[in-house]
Amino acid sequence: MCGIAGIWNFKTRRPIERERLEAITHALSHRGPDGSGYYCDQDLGFGHRRLSIIDLEGGRQPMCNEDETVWITFNGEIYNFPDLRKQLLARGHRFHTHCDTEAIVHLYEDFGEKCFEHLRGMFALALWDQKRQRLVLARDRIGIKPLFYGLGADGIVFGSELKCVRESGLVSRDVDPTAIADLFTLNFIPSPKTIYRNAFSLEPGHSLVVSRNAIQKQSYWDLPRQELRLPSEKDYEEQLYALLQESVRCHLLSDVQVGAFLSGGVDSSIVVALMCGMVSEPVMTCSIGFEESEFNELSRAQAVAKLFATDHHDQVITPEPAKILTKLADFYDEPFPDHSSIPTYAVSKLARERVKVVLSGDGGDETFAGYGHYARQLTLERVRRALPTSVRQLLFAPFMGWSPAQQNGSVSSRINSNLYQLTLDSREGYLTARTFSDGPMRAKIFSEDFQQELGDYDPRDVFRVIYDRGPDFSPLSKAFYLDLKTWLVDDILTKVDRASMANSLEVRVPLLDHKVVEFAFSLPLGLKLRNGEGKYLLRRVMEQHIPKGHLNLPKKGFRVPLHRWLRGELLEWAEASIFADSPAAAFLERRGITEIWNSFQRGDTQWEFIVSILLSFSMSASVWSPADAVPSR
Repeated sequence: MCGIAGIWNFKTRRPIERERLEAITHALSHRGPDGSGYYCDQDLGFGHRRLSIIDLEGGRQPMCNEDETVWITFNGEIYNFPDLRKQLLARGHRFHTHCDTEAIVHLYEDFGEKCFEHLRGMFALALWDQKRQRLVLARDRIGIKPLFYGLGADGIVFGSELKCVRESGLVSRDVDPTAIADLFTLNFIPSPKTIYRNAFSLEPGHSLVVSRNAIQKQSYWDLPRQELRLPSEKDYEEQLYALLQESVRCHLLSDVQVGAFLSGGVDSSIVVALMCGMVSEPVMTCSIGFEESEFNELSRAQAVAKLFATDHHDQVITPEPAKILTKLADFYDEPFPDHSSIPTYAVSKLARERVKVVLSGDGGDETFAGYGHYARQLTLERVRRALPTSVRQLLFAPFMGWSPAQQNGSVSSRINSNLYQLTLDSREGYLTARTFSDGPMRAKIFSEDFQQELGDYDPRDVFRVIYDRGPDFSPLSKAFYLDLKTWLVDDILTKVDRASMANSLEVRVPLLDHKVVEFAFSLPLGLKLRNGEGKYLLRRVMEQHIPKGHLNLPKKGFRVPLHRWLRGELLEWAEASIFADSPAAAFLERRGITEIWNSFQRGDTQWEFIVSILLSFSMSASVWSPADAVPSR
């Protein structure tokens, strides 16, 4: 695992300034504390920060082919590289290292941009094709590893984190107003957008080819378009179990010790169970808990650790460490309101004291329908199919005036939301369930000038396009598709990547191996959701390894009692952050924000999501706020 950065002045052909390249690469030192490397070729420069995991001595980057005409800077792990290496050697390629990075260079020589279809793993990379004068950027299929790029007057700047673009001084830092609107509606900024107009996140499963005359982005992978049909349920079980074993075994590929995150939930327990059957030494596991019992899963984690005799370590988080959000703002580079980044950072720090690499159970809920809202959506879909739209709108007319801004997590709110969704079609109903603010909310939050700038822009259009693109082989296939392409990438995986790499820890996610994801996504719905419970097939497969009682425990999720803390120990700190005289204030309506904050402090739960976003937006403003001008060259 590493950090990559680079600059290509393809527009002006201005020679690379080594100091500038070193500066944006050094900004990623937390991602790769074990060393740095550079390659410059007139108007192009690559930088690399290394966290040594495989081929500890020989894997230094940037790396090249035999005649130094193809160069690469690479972040990630390619789990099938031993097989790729054998194939490439048989085709006459020569290797100077035992590193997976070198295999990619030779694959590119043979297959061009189609080489990414041969890779199994997580990655973000840049290839320089000197003969053809082309820069190729690519990101793994699922989006486990990040890759940002910015376009300026000279050309392109790229890096593992947005700070590479921001701190290069070569790209305008003008804020994209629609990204802020997206943030307050979707709870994150969706790819390919960033907080800046001229900076972008490369979408998962895509490559970007830059030449002197053109920039072309293309997709090299997508989720399956058809439902998988096997003869019997037993066949599905056998195929899934084989895939899980294969994935975990691949993800254990390392020249250093590999540990695991163990939350106590189903997914991390499954990963640990499979790991323990493949290694001879006890697996190092780490868990985080809270003093508040409804948020604490330590007892579950400890039970699993005891069952598999792991080398277990845990820690309880109190309110004071939540102020780590101020530090985390520097790693996320733009507003990031998912405050479960706090325990993610803490468990990463705990693990890094012992290992460099861990496996995580992330992705099981998105791929195997583990979230409760999927079961609710299935029930609503059955009602829609049973009753014509006109009948539903007549029956549920009293709820047609309900506002998404009224969502607060309570039972009555969920009921009202569900009934309101029944007045809508499948797409609009699901978007209501997955987004927060609306027109009236925007008027309360945003300043008048900012509202005029946004005009009639609707952040939900981002989701509508992706939802419509999804396959339609089951009632919820489009919902699964949307979540895998947005929520998983820009919230869950972003959270884990930044919080772990802030501690120089590599996190691998075997449940998001693309072969596992393809299989899970194409399963018949009844093998994911059955009798209102998600992960049906996954639970069945693992009953032979984990007690059924543990597999059927109710889901708690990786939550943090932040809102309780914001009404208590962290009240003054949060209030000072939200109402600070910062660049964020220019976008906000202070009177409306004050009203929301006071209502929240009185216990009104409907404002909890908005308060979380406001805290992140305001607190991170000193990081993402635009400079007066692009620094002179």
